[in-house]
Amino acid sequence: MAGKIGRTVQDSTPWWPAPPRPPKGAPNILVVLFDDVGFSDFGCYGSPIATPTIDRLAAEGLRYTSFHTTAMCSTTRAALLTGRNHHSVGVGCLANFDSGYPGYRGKIAKEAGILPEMLRPHGYRNYMLGKWHVTPLTESGATGPFDGWPLGRGFDRFYGFLDAETDQYSPELVRDNTPVAAPGTYETGYHLTEDLVDQAIRYIADHTADAPDTPWLTWIGLGACHAPHQAPRDLILKYDAVFNGGWDVERERRLARQKALGVVPADTVLPPRNDHVRAWADHTADERRVFTRLQAAYAAMLEHADQHLARLVGFLEEAGLRDDTLILVLSDNGASQEGGPLGMVNAMGPFNGKPEPMAEKLARIDDIGGPDTHSNFPLGWAMASNTPLKRYKQNTHGGGIRDPLVMSWPAGIKAAGETRRQFTHASDIVPTLLDMLGVTPPDSIAGVAQMPLEGSSFAASLTDPAAPAKAAPQYFEMFGHRGLWKDGWKAVAYHPPGRPFDDDVWELYHLEQDFSESRDLAAAHPEKLDALKAEWWRMAEAGKVLPLDDRFGPRFAENAQRFHGARTRFVFHKGMGHVPTDVAPDVRSRSYHIEADVRVAAGDEGVLIAHGDMTSGYSLFLKGGRLVHDLNIGGTHAVVVSDRPVEPGHRRLGVAVRPGPGRRRIVLLIDGVPAGETTTPLGFHTLISWSGLDIGLDRGSPVGDYPAPFAFTGLLRKVTVTMNDDQALDGDAVGEAEMARQ
Repeated sequence: MAGKIGRTVQDSTPWWPAPPRPPKGAPNILVVLFDDVGFSDFGCYGSPIATPTIDRLAAEGLRYTSFHTTAMCSTTRAALLTGRNHHSVGVGCLANFDSGYPGYRGKIAKEAGILPEMLRPHGYRNYMLGKWHVTPLTESGATGPFDGWPLGRGFDRFYGFLDAETDQYSPELVRDNTPVAAPGTYETGYHLTEDLVDQAIRYIADHTADAPDTPWLTWIGLGACHAPHQAPRDLILKYDAVFNGGWDVERERRLARQKALGVVPADTVLPPRNDHVRAWADHTADERRVFTRLQAAYAAMLEHADQHLARLVGFLEEAGLRDDTLILVLSDNGASQEGGPLGMVNAMGPFNGKPEPMAEKLARIDDIGGPDTHSNFPLGWAMASNTPLKRYKQNTHGGGIRDPLVMSWPAGIKAAGETRRQFTHASDIVPTLLDMLGVTPPDSIAGVAQMPLEGSSFAASLTDPAAPAKAAPQYFEMFGHRGLWKDGWKAVAYHPPGRPFDDDVWELYHLEQDFSESRDLAAAHPEKLDALKAEWWRMAEAGKVLPLDDRFGPRFAENAQRFHGARTRFVFHKGMGHVPTDVAPDVRSRSYHIEADVRVAAGDEGVLIAHGDMTSGYSLFLKGGRLVHDLNIGGTHAVVVSDRPVEPGHRRLGVAVRPGPGRRRIVLLIDGVPAGETTTPLGFHTLISWSGLDIGLDRGSPVGDYPAPFAFTGLLRKVTVTMNDDQALDGDAVGEAEMARQ
């Protein structure tokens, strides 16, 4: 160190190390990452959905029309944050499982530093809000480990959720490294999007007050528009009239707008409807009515998010920060196919074997978008969202990987309202930002040598519409679907699960002349296709893509069983916090016993244990002096009430659940003695809920018929959950349910 240390202060010279200095002119950076929003869903990309804030940013900056993602949420986030391909950094698929192979750990490798880790040495403060989903969910509990959480990867503050999705009215929130309750409820007007924007404004306002000359990175991962589609009712009803013409008409309208806006070339054609999508006219009037409302909920969720983004942009203007803030607005993949051909009002029922017939959907049409629904729109509307592209999220055709990207920076991007057609990829974002800042990627972070960036900067295109596109080829892979772009050509293969990979049919498109992948040139240019396929295999071997794995369900089921191992007993003590679903006892398709050790006085009531929410879950509670167990499957309840009151004193209150052929036997127990029972065909086959487990209360969205949190008023010492070793999970069904969470 400099300075001098003598025997006394009189013969010593103090010294202070220089703080990190940001690059000259370094902007603030605001990343707004939407979830499952299709290529055409922003107004400035052809949609009738009202997104005036995003449209204004586009009018003040740039729209990229050939920006590509990785087809899924965890994987795109890994590429966006690291500047590398997702398999290379260990997130080949989802954060929900570790497949045991280097490319499929579900966690970003330490050798792949992320953007805030790269910016911190250059003076940036880094704030993360909303969806994270690049930490293994088995590491999302109270003990972590926290090295994969936002604060463990360079962010200074975090307020959001770790899972793929959350209820927008009753979210599973974490502040920094601690679970916290949402600051409101559906009844008080709470919605997560508004909360995230409130917190973002607070972080930036605090920053501006404390360090006005220090640049910041604020990364907001919105829940919109991932299922559940939840939004204010007045906005939902507004869109019934907008979409009652159906998806066929809507695709045509969007394509016409896209051509007028310059988003797609004038000769772009619509491909045929995707598989399993029928003509709108072939559906009944009741079906069309339900489908329209499901789409209206999606549209309302997007407009609602845009309204609150307007508040954030308005704050930046009011604080004098807008000119010096680079804003990126984008989506993580194409629109979701998880709603299936008919859509869902509450997906938690079908995922657990409870059908949701159209008559039931119609009866609940006015519930769509509310707190007791987990709605998702049908395939036809997802297809329209991705206009004019084929297929959906999960797939490597355009509908899965081609997404909107808006960039605006008044002080640094002088182009206004222009489009850019250069091929770009999620892994190119970090290299571009570093290039704009004049920052070199670090060779080492926290003593760990860093792998090179694999993305390429497209900073030149910010000022030059004719700047060359990415020089290196770009591969794609998800659940066995494959693709490769090179020099304007694309080879792509759709992979049906279970089919030998060598039997997949590869298609060839010249994207420079065929935006929508409508003219397959495989037969006309077999040598070109063979060369691209060979390049794909080369990149796959070098980039940790192998081994190819199309097993949806077994990956999820094996991961759950490996995490819990032989453990069959869980003890939860009074005073503990919230337990995420992937860490909680896995009671699906098995026998189990729950016992609460309590001291009860006359009049005591409340929840002893609850896992889930209004859409699905189970709860054991005292109400009206009696013990009650509620098994909630998709909003249908199997309730058993004790045949006698619970006497005051020290009591052991429990329930035993025993699956049988087609039915479950549920027996209430008071001090080990049966106290009432029922049988039901309902049960958890694939998914309990995305909402976790509570002890002594049921926070947020309640499983049963009581007001949340319905905290237990007696003395609760502990709750013990004991599971029998008889679990028989249907791996494919588990996979389908888990995929709908992503």
